[in-house]
Amino acid sequence: MAFSLPPIASLNGPLLDQSLAVLSEYLPSPFPVLDAIDRRIPVPFKQLAAEAPLNRLFATAIKDGEFDDFEGRRIRLEANGGQPGITIGFWAGRLRIIDGPGEATIRGSLGAFRTLAERRQDPDQLFFQRRLVIEGDTELGLGLKNLLDSLEWDFTIRRFLFRQK
Repeated sequence: MAFSLPPIASLNGPLLDQSLAVLSEYLPSPFPVLDAIDRRIPVPFKQLAAEAPLNRLFATAIKDGEFDDFEGRRIRLEANGGQPGITIGFWAGRLRIIDGPGEATIRGSLGAFRTLAERRQDPDQLFFQRRLVIEGDTELGLGLKNLLDSLEWDFTIRRFLFRQK
């Protein structure tokens, strides 16, 4: 008897949610593996993987000039422990992935970043609970937090992974 996996489309729903919850509960921390991968991936590949989705996600806000105050600025997003991380800048009307440190760093657990991205909790609560921390130019970091909080955008890991609309 052959074993077959269900089609990807059938995984959307409670089965996928339960599977991800079990995996996140019992698997070891992904940070060492993510750190090793992050250090070995050249910046051009990170740019290829992340810039287009970020610019699509925030296309309306970019077009409306919401990101104009961030022109030429750099913000680093880091998982606890300093790696993995990504530095994002805004130049010539586009969000860019760049190499190097940020003027401000927002650091937290992967879960906290996911909660922020999926808008499941007020961003201020994440910062007051110290699940997310801003270092460096705190005015710049708070400006980005306030901008993201004011925008209408919808991001879920499921949509990102399975490209749902």
